[in-house]
Amino acid sequence: MPSPLLELKDVSRTYSSGGEPLTVLREVCLTIQSGEFVAIMGASGSGKSTLMNIIGCLDKPSSGTYSIRGVEVASLNGDALAALRRDTFGFIFQRYNLMSDLSAVENAEVPAVYCGMAKTDRAAHASDLLRELGLGDRLEHHPSQLSGGQQQRVSIARALMNGGPVILADEPTGALDSQGGKEVMAILEKLHSQGHTIIVVTHDSDIAAYAHRIVRIADGRITSDETQQKVEAGIQAQTGQTGNDAGPGAGILGEALKMALRSLVHNRLRTALTMLGIIIGVASVIALMAIGNGAKQDVVERIQAMGTDLLTIMRGPPAVRASAEIVTSFLPEDLPSIVGSQGVAMAIPETNLSSLLRFGNQDLMVTAVGTGENFPLVHDWPPQSGVFFSAEHVKRYAQVVTLGQTVVKNLFPDGTNPLGQYVLIGSAPFLVIGVLSSKGLTPRGDDMDNSVWLPYTTAGARIFGQRFFNDFVVRVKPEADMSAVQAGLHSLLIKRHGKEDFNIRNQADTIATADETQNTLTYLLAAIAVISLVVGGIGVMNIMLVSVTERTREIGIRMAIGARSFDVLFQFLAEAVVVCFIGGLAGVVAGLGGGLATSAIAGWRVIFTVPPIVIAFACAFLTGIIFGYLPARKAAQLDPIDALARD
Repeated sequence: MPSPLLELKDVSRTYSSGGEPLTVLREVCLTIQSGEFVAIMGASGSGKSTLMNIIGCLDKPSSGTYSIRGVEVASLNGDALAALRRDTFGFIFQRYNLMSDLSAVENAEVPAVYCGMAKTDRAAHASDLLRELGLGDRLEHHPSQLSGGQQQRVSIARALMNGGPVILADEPTGALDSQGGKEVMAILEKLHSQGHTIIVVTHDSDIAAYAHRIVRIADGRITSDETQQKVEAGIQAQTGQTGNDAGPGAGILGEALKMALRSLVHNRLRTALTMLGIIIGVASVIALMAIGNGAKQDVVERIQAMGTDLLTIMRGPPAVRASAEIVTSFLPEDLPSIVGSQGVAMAIPETNLSSLLRFGNQDLMVTAVGTGENFPLVHDWPPQSGVFFSAEHVKRYAQVVTLGQTVVKNLFPDGTNPLGQYVLIGSAPFLVIGVLSSKGLTPRGDDMDNSVWLPYTTAGARIFGQRFFNDFVVRVKPEADMSAVQAGLHSLLIKRHGKEDFNIRNQADTIATADETQNTLTYLLAAIAVISLVVGGIGVMNIMLVSVTERTREIGIRMAIGARSFDVLFQFLAEAVVVCFIGGLAGVVAGLGGGLATSAIAGWRVIFTVPPIVIAFACAFLTGIIFGYLPARKAAQLDPIDALARD
């Protein structure tokens, strides 16, 4: 007597669902040899379906032992059980359990995905099986386009896909008319003649009559085990395998991506809403970082436009508010000492005052600047036309003035050449001898071109009514050390004034401070954008949880035909990643477009750099993995029996 293919000894199954324990199977003993055609027959609630689930490794006994070819099922882990279902059993369900969004060929070939068969091979094999079952002209039809009998044939082809030796059929004709039922049973008879072990669960005696052995069950116990006729001679029983060496997830990458894209297309509106949070998050990071970088660069360039090798000596001691108002010790006598200090290339005084400028019937409020003849050299601000005043003009208290571009535009709107014209500053006339080139805005947003420049001697006597200056601007020699020059000037002025009634600002420090401030603001904007990315990730997780709930039955089908927990986890994780991947790409495009649109409409400067784009896209990708893992894990941990029972 050969060793049995399947052997159950004293198998019982009890369920606990919060109430009293319910025992469905009671000390069942059953042995099935390779090549048998067995019908398990019983009324509804007799325990026959539970027995089939245990035989098919979809469920485990509460007590007793179940062995397949001498291997005890209780000793196998989840992956080993999945491999056993994949390679030993083929399931034919009463409700067909086909996946509605897959064609007949795709439904039939699913089991081969989980054993690592190549795409072309499994498609060819599935097509051959369907043709043998009379569906050669229905290969690309979806379940909704097939009759009940045709759907059951697709289910049979799926059961045969991996060549498993045992066919488990649960009420295979229950949803068919009499003719369809006869056709399905004829197919099972043919499979039996080819060596398959057939186990049919039914309550119909006409269906049971096809079997060679009928096992009757009632109230969870086997009541009879009858052989109707001997197994036909010449049948070579199939042995199959208990598994192969396909590693976890082997061959499912393409299937997972294909299913992910199919799911996204099938639920277009939901997919779009899910992606929206990711798109907004990624686009916000890219656009806001670009705007922040542009603003930072503008500020730095404006500061640099005033010179990066400058020291500004301002009235008033450091960290004392409004102290400059009472300091009057910045006098012309300080200028030669400052110019002669080591490392100083040149120095100029500056005093600013808002003044009324007139020409003809045009009035304009401008910033009048009293300064020295080296102003254009210190600030790298050359005249556009005419000349700047000279040392001789300073010495002679000459009433000459150089205008800024904004002043010329507003004071001479008709295009009159300002050179040689006389303008009034207050009540004093000044001859226009030059026009400086455009400089733009200060870091604070003031228009530097809305200014006029005149000798500090003339300005002090005719406009300001004071000899002292607001500040000195010092240009340091290229080879000199800024810090050393600053320290030397500090010592010099303390010695001259007898106290520290001034403070010295290093332009390089100002640039560094502005750069740091702008970086802080940029990172703040990016952090706000990242929050929207996280919110989008939570949306992905919620939608994926809904998807798992909606597709619970599909998960059960996949597990029944050989999907490991890892395979299910990978498939749903792939869907979340694909959503975030596509959303991330769309977000990059939206971010670039949004930044360019902002620049075009608002006139803001935007600077795109690679790191924010890469980081934003990587965050979107990681969002798919992080927020998709929980729903995918939930799907992978579903019990096959519970999943199959879900409507």
